[in-house]
Amino acid sequence: MSERNSYMVFSGTATKYLAEKICQSLNCPLGKLQITKFSDGEFAVSYEESIRGRDIFLVQSTFPNSDNLMELLLMIDAAKRASARTINAVIPYFGWARQDRKDKPRVSIGAKLIADLLSVAGVNRVITMDLHADQIQGFFNEPVDHLYGSGVILPYLQSLQLEDLVIASPDVGGSKRANTYAKYLGCPLVLCNKTRPRANVVSSMQIIGDVEGKNVVIVDDMVDTAGTITKAADLMKEHGAKTVRACASHCVMSGPASERVQESALEEIVFTDSIPYTQRCAKVKQLSVADTFAEAIRRVINNQSISDLYLI
Repeated sequence: MSERNSYMVFSGTATKYLAEKICQSLNCPLGKLQITKFSDGEFAVSYEESIRGRDIFLVQSTFPNSDNLMELLLMIDAAKRASARTINAVIPYFGWARQDRKDKPRVSIGAKLIADLLSVAGVNRVITMDLHADQIQGFFNEPVDHLYGSGVILPYLQSLQLEDLVIASPDVGGSKRANTYAKYLGCPLVLCNKTRPRANVVSSMQIIGDVEGKNVVIVDDMVDTAGTITKAADLMKEHGAKTVRACASHCVMSGPASERVQESALEEIVFTDSIPYTQRCAKVKQLSVADTFAEAIRRVINNQSISDLYLI
């Protein structure tokens, strides 16, 4: 069986736009998958062509609502029952990743539960991007290929040719990520220290470092309600920053996020297209990671190293 015929790519409903781009990059057709929805909200998955003995790649981000995750689980189960040789889940955005530890008594660890569900369903490999915490890879018993959005974000930042550049982290937890950006770009690092009384609420924030007269780029893994990142941008502008931009891999942008970004001091905010952005905000820009995932799939098929794809 030739390389081109040995694998097939299928997509769930939520990430079809990205799967089509991945297939275009791989020069292969998107597989035929039927998702039948019932009046009570249930749905069933069926493959409309033979996948027996094939390496199957299922593209689906698992952002809420939970139908996206359930759809992926049913796709895996159907592929297993249809005698696929290997089942590879391509999850550009791994939902529930913020629930990665017990940060207070009597709470669930959602990321571990999702990993267990995928394993039990029958997945053989997971390809994902910018997990909220790297250690989530250890929740799986199967191989996890962890890609990074920096592969498309860093070249874009370099193309702006910003002078007096400073990289900033919106919180202490993201300092490692921001530091790798700063080292790669050869510029200083600034930190924001925030206190958060509860989820999606920031009560106070302080800047550690100098931003006066600088072009600041705030780096994060995702932006949800945009409260932290817009507060950081406004604070940096107050401290004399020349311009403030932001970049993050995952465009969650829920609730008032678009309005907050539009009204903030941010010049622009750059994401990958791991999650579809359906709202309107002139400051939001999305860069495609389709070629990155296509190359990862190609290397998995050919048993080649994935780490060569990393810029940092």
